[in-house]
Amino acid sequence: MRYRVADTQRLLLMMNVSSEFISIGGNRNPAAADWDDSGSQLLAFGADNCIALWNPQDEGLHGVQAILSGHTKTVNAVKFFPEQSPNVSILLSGAADNTIKIWCSRRSERFECIKTISSHTQPVTRICTLSGSTTFATGSSDGTVKIWKLVHDADFASIDAELLQTITLLPKYFPLNLALAELDDSSTVLAIAGTRTTIQIYVSRELQFHLSATLTGHEGWIRALAFTRETCDANSDLLLASASQDKYIRLWRLHRGEELPAASSALNVPALGGLVKSLSNKAHWIDSATSKYSITFEALLLGHEDWIYQASWRHRDGKLQLLTTSEDNSLAIWESDPNSGVWVCITRLGEISAQKGSTSATGSAGGFWIGLWSPDGNSVVSLGRTGSWRKWTYSVAEDMWAQQVAITGHIREVKGVSWAGDGSYLLTTGSDQTTRLFSQWKRDATSTASWHEFSRPQIHGYDLNCIDTISNSQFITGADEKLLRVFDEPKGVAEMLNKLCAMETSTSADNLPDAANIPVLGLSNKAIQAIDDEEPVETGNNEDEREAIDPASVTRKSTLDFRHPPFEDHLARHLLWPETEKLYGHGYEISAVAVSRDARLVATACRASSIDHAVIRIYDTKDWLELKPPLKAHSLTVTALHFSPNDNHLLSVGRDRQWVVWERNNTQETTSLYKRKFSNPKGHARMILGAAWTPLLKTPTFLTAGRDKCVKVWQLTDDDDDDTEVKLKTTVAANAAVTAVACNATLSSDGKVVFAFGTENGEMGVGSLPADDDDDDALWDQVDVSMVRTDLLSAKTINQIVWRPGSREEELQVAVASDDTSLRIFNVRDVAS
Repeated sequence: MRYRVADTQRLLLMMNVSSEFISIGGNRNPAAADWDDSGSQLLAFGADNCIALWNPQDEGLHGVQAILSGHTKTVNAVKFFPEQSPNVSILLSGAADNTIKIWCSRRSERFECIKTISSHTQPVTRICTLSGSTTFATGSSDGTVKIWKLVHDADFASIDAELLQTITLLPKYFPLNLALAELDDSSTVLAIAGTRTTIQIYVSRELQFHLSATLTGHEGWIRALAFTRETCDANSDLLLASASQDKYIRLWRLHRGEELPAASSALNVPALGGLVKSLSNKAHWIDSATSKYSITFEALLLGHEDWIYQASWRHRDGKLQLLTTSEDNSLAIWESDPNSGVWVCITRLGEISAQKGSTSATGSAGGFWIGLWSPDGNSVVSLGRTGSWRKWTYSVAEDMWAQQVAITGHIREVKGVSWAGDGSYLLTTGSDQTTRLFSQWKRDATSTASWHEFSRPQIHGYDLNCIDTISNSQFITGADEKLLRVFDEPKGVAEMLNKLCAMETSTSADNLPDAANIPVLGLSNKAIQAIDDEEPVETGNNEDEREAIDPASVTRKSTLDFRHPPFEDHLARHLLWPETEKLYGHGYEISAVAVSRDARLVATACRASSIDHAVIRIYDTKDWLELKPPLKAHSLTVTALHFSPNDNHLLSVGRDRQWVVWERNNTQETTSLYKRKFSNPKGHARMILGAAWTPLLKTPTFLTAGRDKCVKVWQLTDDDDDDTEVKLKTTVAANAAVTAVACNATLSSDGKVVFAFGTENGEMGVGSLPADDDDDDALWDQVDVSMVRTDLLSAKTINQIVWRPGSREEELQVAVASDDTSLRIFNVRDVAS
């Protein structure tokens, strides 16, 4: 019996699937984010080969609202087009797939891609726009900058892009930065810089840009360019900020007229010391169609200790301010002193420089790559190496910038996902070598609970491949390092989850360590105790440095006292879980792990190309000893393991196209705890990638998902002679290789099994199967399946699907881990019920 998913109205009405939560990390590219000053007021950022939309000013803290899929490679540049229409938002994006896409949203509807431009021959590196104009420019690794005109009608019903000019950069270099500004009524100025130490200035004449000046002075690649008017007066001088890998920011003045502007007093700052000789105040002359302009060096801004990635101007409270972000883990806000004219750093946000160079395990931010002003200028956001956003808002009453809750997410493939036994929180793990805990912040009875990352239990040195929860306070992960690690919840995390998420701890908090840390050059999280804020830290024997206590081995109690979801710096440094066990035995990278329903057993497997390595090892969670001999049946990598609802059976599937049902053997203690009961060497035509038991107990039933583009439903049936066999009940065919499958642990109100599957291209289907007593084969011919809406889908392979335990019957929830670096939680509602 074979059922193909059909796009019919009946199927689409059966299940209603909506987005509950999306977590995804941002791309580490200074050009890959922009905050819309008008229209949507959304912040758009590149996330792998997608674009995530987030409203940082949302008081409900709902996080990422939507993800736009369309690019086939990493998104490098994102820019809102300043169309000045409150009902329309235009978004431009450029990616490593050499294309530029134009997205449009009308009247707060979903963004849709309305145009794809394939003019560049190499990855697009930067997009810049010009306020009050239809002109925009794109830069690419092909060594060209292209000037475009956005063509549209009055209500933006029709939108297109017209190529006006292609500028070939000579000598050839990659344009990392572009900046456009209106020079006067007749001309526009374009600044280009990148993998050289010079800035090229182009001026437009008769709709064509011509090279007019080359600015020198920087000693490293130039990472940021930004134009602004010195005052709100449209006739005031233009200022150009350029920031470089040489750790300096240079300001340039574009002055109109035959006479040079007054020399900047900033050149006489004593702090410049020996740099004064290298500061040339040579004037560069450029001409527009109607006027002559001089470009002179204005000021050198000192303060950052490492590469500077971004610079952004903003007029705030009548003052001109410059926001810069740097590899030194800081954001700086600069302002000109009204008396001396010297540019000084008035605010520094971020982390102390002492953490620079630290590993991710000890909490280094790894630099801030993106810094953006909010539309009102009273908030700033920044993206760091970990892919997480940070937000600061200025408080007038306290006259300071206060950090606020932002969003976090994986920056590489999410490989595994697992709910706590009671569904109170969710754990994810992936190729960015982190494990993350997500739960709902329950503020009060009047506000809607919002999802956040509350802990980062594991920050590792190897890619993590799989995860499963043992209890509400313990989990296990498998990585490329060929072993598995077990983690216990620390007291600090337990108390935080109890306070913010109304989550009861399953064990006495007195028996838990306060926190954990990773020793220098180590991979194992060690339990540590928290001390009072006033208590001094013992440094050990000062005569022997080898016995000195690592300052990171202690933490203050105040750092574990949270009144809101933790910020990124706390997640990366203070909210690890102590490691309690290591499980050895496998010879290659761990590929699968499963915990029995009673939490007494753990089954594991590793990547393999022979029957000797493709074994399944069983460990007892009481003493963490392996129950030998291992289970041997597969000849290639076991891709998925799953215990039946009563733990009487263990299901394994593999790349050898085989599924095996292992039956529990409690009668003979001298043999393996599980023995092979059934197997099908040709269960699928191609490798099997997913497996799941249904909650049916009377007639045990399981699902397998394969690269042959189908999900098969198998059932253990009793014949008249009491001999049990496995029958194929039905097949659900998909449009692509099926990589994950899962069943809800409880039956629906009408006694049916609710299941979901995911495919290699990100598609996802939700359906239902007949109940325990449905032996009529005709019922299996009518398996109901509906496909999830396209705009909710992952952009890449779905790796794992897990239903939330304890979900309300009228609205189930399912978590999806994907290669597009996203974690998504969907609400699934049976419309028919």
